[in-house]
Amino acid sequence: MLHNQDLKDWSKIVSNHFTHLSLPEVAGLATWSFGMVITGSSSLTRVSEFIAKINGEKSNTVKQRLKEWYQDSKAKKGKKRRELDLTECFAPLLKWILSLWNSEEKWLPLAIDATKIGQNFTVLSLHVLYQGCGIPVAGKIVKGTEKGSWKPHWQKLFQEFKDVVPDDWQVIVSADRGLSADWIFEEICALNWHPFLRINHQGTYRIRGGERKKRWDKEIKI
Repeated sequence: MLHNQDLKDWSKIVSNHFTHLSLPEVAGLATWSFGMVITGSSSLTRVSEFIAKINGEKSNTVKQRLKEWYQDSKAKKGKKRRELDLTECFAPLLKWILSLWNSEEKWLPLAIDATKIGQNFTVLSLHVLYQGCGIPVAGKIVKGTEKGSWKPHWQKLFQEFKDVVPDDWQVIVSADRGLSADWIFEEICALNWHPFLRINHQGTYRIRGGERKKRWDKEIKI
């Protein structure tokens, strides 16, 4: 399936970090990521055409394979086909990033975000902040019309990273005003991470053991 040497080498690296994936799943992930980085695009057509060219295949053959990689099991051909559980990739991805981190800098800046895509859906995501960009390591897509709280979704995302970051590392989690609920604060603290949440200029805050200093929207424990 993979004939290009660079693509084969990348597939081996991906396999070493995502050991729980099957060989077809590794091949699909390696092909997608390799094609996206080289072409600078996530377009199925563009990535398929590039991979077909370097791998000596027909474009439609590659397109169908890449398309089936992310589809639900019911949409795939064959009786024993299964769909990829992306949540199982969250922790291995963060571990991979940590393995490349400067060993002398035992601190990790993270950010959580909720991005609305029109009225269709909202993307809840967690990112590693590095050199002015955010590397997405976990996410959940919520339908725009879905009723209920985002709380269970965030709780599940946070739990995917339990015991992933070493205890001697300092993890700072930042967020915008829309993600400053008390339960988010508590979920972050439960992982032994430090919340750095943006809030409105109302209410009060204080340093632990000290007196009230300023009006904000609620009391923050530092």
